[in-house]
Amino acid sequence: MRKLGKWIGRLLILAAIPVVGFFVYGPEYVEKDRNVVSEHAPYPISPEAAALHKDLLIGDWHADTLLWNRDLNERGTRGQVDIPRLIEGNVALQMFTAVTKTPAGLNYDHNAADARDNITLLAIGQLWPPRTWTSLYQRALYQSEKLHDAQANSDGHLRIIRTEADLDALMALKLAGEPVVGGLLGIEGAHPLEGDLDNLQGLQDAGYRMIELQHFFDNELGGSLHGDANSGLTDFGREVVQAVVDRGLILDVAHSSHQVVRDVLAMTDIPLVVSHSGIYKNCQVKRNIPDELMQQIAATGGVIGIGYWADVTCDDSPAGVAKAIKSAIDVVGEDAVSLGSDFDGSVTTSFDTSELAALTQAMLDVGLTETQIRKVAGNNMLRVLRARLD
Repeated sequence: MRKLGKWIGRLLILAAIPVVGFFVYGPEYVEKDRNVVSEHAPYPISPEAAALHKDLLIGDWHADTLLWNRDLNERGTRGQVDIPRLIEGNVALQMFTAVTKTPAGLNYDHNAADARDNITLLAIGQLWPPRTWTSLYQRALYQSEKLHDAQANSDGHLRIIRTEADLDALMALKLAGEPVVGGLLGIEGAHPLEGDLDNLQGLQDAGYRMIELQHFFDNELGGSLHGDANSGLTDFGREVVQAVVDRGLILDVAHSSHQVVRDVLAMTDIPLVVSHSGIYKNCQVKRNIPDELMQQIAATGGVIGIGYWADVTCDDSPAGVAKAIKSAIDVVGEDAVSLGSDFDGSVTTSFDTSELAALTQAMLDVGLTETQIRKVAGNNMLRVLRARLD
């Protein structure tokens, strides 16, 4: 019997190994596979570009870093964003966007809203609190908690921005040469509302200031660019849009269907944001909405954040991203172009956030003026934030 007990014990240990491996190594392996920085030689930076970059105000409208189990205050060996690398790249403003649901088989052309959710398994595998395993709203709250914990442990290097006064305080610290980053919170698709407008107050209380209406599937608010049909805003979607306008929040139409964008344009008079995208003239793919719609968004005083991955730029090198930025300026004007990396959003890039001087060099190389570079790098983002934050 004692021998039998030993064998049973050994079998239980063997059975437990895959389970332990799933929780210990699985999430890290997934992230390493999803958020890749391509191997490359160091990018040459001229003295002119280095001096300009050091003097820029830089802001990024979109990074999905909170989805992953990494210490934001440690310089990572995987992924594309953390506080040390943001400081190295001279980034002053970083929008951290909360991903709460993505469909299995995710693609740019068509996704069913009832497809199996990828984030559920990731939340369990990363040992997120059980409350997040079944609630998209709780997933959003938890990712906000992660950013607030990072702020508390950052020795003052991370400052969460909720108000214009917070923004002013951050700008004063940057002007004084302090190594600080202003973190903002945004929702990648408004499905964490779970169909209940009252949940918008909970998200706002948690620090969220930018609401993206859709992600990769149609939701209670309306159609996705990648959903079943080009449907517009639902009645609930219209309620949410009006609430976002009334509350001084930022409205993001990245991933929204063409009809949702048109519906939003028809019912609002605020600067709109496309947080991470490319420009169709430069890269003719479905992920980039038509130039005519981008021009209407620009006419609101809004901005288009140009991403750093090949699916929207058709070339993810610094030169390719700079070319996309130049094309965007040609289409919508220099006051309507920003940066929207989509770092840590399951994309492959040719540089991480610490290497942004390479993009400054590339923008100079394609002929952008210093004034244009300053606007794209962060001044346009700052203007929109000041227009919307109370």
